[in-house]
Amino acid sequence: MKLAKVVGNIQATIKHEVYRGHKIMIVQPLDEKLQPNGATFLSVDFVQAGPGDIVIVAVEGNASRQLFMDNNAPVHSVIEGIVDSVERG
Repeated sequence: MKLAKVVGNIQATIKHEVYRGHKIMIVQPLDEKLQPNGATFLSVDFVQAGPGDIVIVAVEGNASRQLFMDNNAPVHSVIEGIVDSVERG
């Protein structure tokens, strides 16, 4: 899992059937100080996130496919949670 910030969304008229009914968001990975850390990538939203939200992203195909309940879903990354706060110990 990674922390990321939602920086935009993707709209597609034609897409794979498994994506119907789900938003595809552009996310920016973050480090532990919530600073950008790496290149942006696309992630399927399962929690109604929006631009500006800090989110928890699963970046692993099998975990992503489990949310779709489809072992053949062409998915690599899903947004699994919206972060309320970050505390470092």
